[in-house]
Amino acid sequence: MRNKVYNSNTKPGDTMIKEKIQNALNLQLNQELYAFYLYLSMSSYFDSLNLSGFSNWMRFQAEEEKNHGLKFYDYILQSRGKVDLKQIEAPKKTWKSAREVFEDTYNHEKKVTESIYDIVDLAIAERDHATHNFLQWFVSEQVEEEATALKILEKIKFIGDNQGALFILDREVGTRSNA
Repeated sequence: MRNKVYNSNTKPGDTMIKEKIQNALNLQLNQELYAFYLYLSMSSYFDSLNLSGFSNWMRFQAEEEKNHGLKFYDYILQSRGKVDLKQIEAPKKTWKSAREVFEDTYNHEKKVTESIYDIVDLAIAERDHATHNFLQWFVSEQVEEEATALKILEKIKFIGDNQGALFILDREVGTRSNA
């Protein structure tokens, strides 16, 4: 069964997306907002260590995740769906090292990728071409997100316990900006 076609007879509250898709998109919206909290927490952790470059990188990452959440929010509304804002889980607050932070970052991004893939699979199964198309940006974005997190993690692993090298890396990642 195809999605309904809407015209001037569409009533308020009618949706264009199926409930299964809407629920999956709302869960992803929650995950994106959780990621915003998580990366903000990581930024705060790095600030507590006076690693302002890593803090800055995480702050930009948090902003990016918030914007991803808003993309889901807007898409749900544009599809005449209903946004269902759920409670956001409190993120982890402390880590043992920069390495542990970036291990968590990389693992989190892999989890998000899996979640996006699950929604893509659902959109295909439900023949929801619009949602499938919408998600393609996120599929590409996750390739970049995982690669970037892994690249930094691998550098931190290479550095090991060399604090001087960590400070150099801190300065390097701190150059991240919206430009």
